[in-house]
Amino acid sequence: MSEMEKSESRSTMSTAWQIIGRLIASAVVLAITAFFTPGFTIDNIWALAIAAIILTVADYLITRFTGLQASPFGKGFVGFALAAIVLYVTQFFVAGYSISWFAAIIGALIYGVVDYLIPGNQSL
Repeated sequence: MSEMEKSESRSTMSTAWQIIGRLIASAVVLAITAFFTPGFTIDNIWALAIAAIILTVADYLITRFTGLQASPFGKGFVGFALAAIVLYVTQFFVAGYSISWFAAIIGALIYGVVDYLIPGNQSL
């Protein structure tokens, strides 16, 4: 195997581990947020996992196409509003995940604080 192939293989593995790590961190932050936010419930681990995937993909797509981060601390009020909207809209794609508008606003704030406190570069 040439050095170039080894480098590409390591890069691919590194990227895969980064994605997995980001999903796990997102699930942990989401679980903590749901626990501390009244009106925000996640019924089971599968709903949590699917919601974390959807939130990660939504964050990636929003960042990719608009350049804005859907993180409460990403771009000030716009990031906070995007985080609340993404948290709210996710309930329409995940069974066992429910949140009210008020809880989405409070949840975006809690998500931002927890996201800030957990080391790493994860975001909503």
